[in-house]
Amino acid sequence: IFLCPYEACRIRLVSEPTYADSMAGCASKMMAESGFVGAFYSGFVPILFKQIPYTMAKFAVQGQTAESIYASLGASPENPPAIGNLGVSLASGVVAGVAAAIISHPADTLLSKINKGGAGGSGGMFSRMGNIVAETGFYTLCTQGLGARCVMIGTLTAGQFGIFDIIMGMTGAKKFQFRDPSAH
Repeated sequence: IFLCPYEACRIRLVSEPTYADSMAGCASKMMAESGFVGAFYSGFVPILFKQIPYTMAKFAVQGQTAESIYASLGASPENPPAIGNLGVSLASGVVAGVAAAIISHPADTLLSKINKGGAGGSGGMFSRMGNIVAETGFYTLCTQGLGARCVMIGTLTAGQFGIFDIIMGMTGAKKFQFRDPSAH
């Protein structure tokens, strides 16, 4: 909710570099043109459709992938394989990042397009989003820029899980393991 105005201005300045000289100038100009909600919150629904599946996929896929890697190597976090726990975190992080990128990409593309000036024509947020999907095409919405996004998000996610593992090791903290309550 708090990042929507920033994201709207950032996307506008990236897509139209001459639109304003600064973030503050961009925010002021956008608000004068579209009003507070239209300028800063037309991307709120796409942000939700991007961030919620992205986060859920990132953690669910990473956990499942790490378990599969340990199982295939006959190892466990307590008895790590030759690549170590950090290696498992990095590998499972790449897989999780790619999955999260694929799942959230259509909403991310829609978010980028809805925050561009005049995108989707006039009307409310949902009608503009519908117009953008119709203009772009669903296939293009799902695939345009996906390769680059997979590389970027896969790398970033691997780094996040790698840093997490390093800090956990340095502090001696243990990871919380989810268990199926019906199995106990």
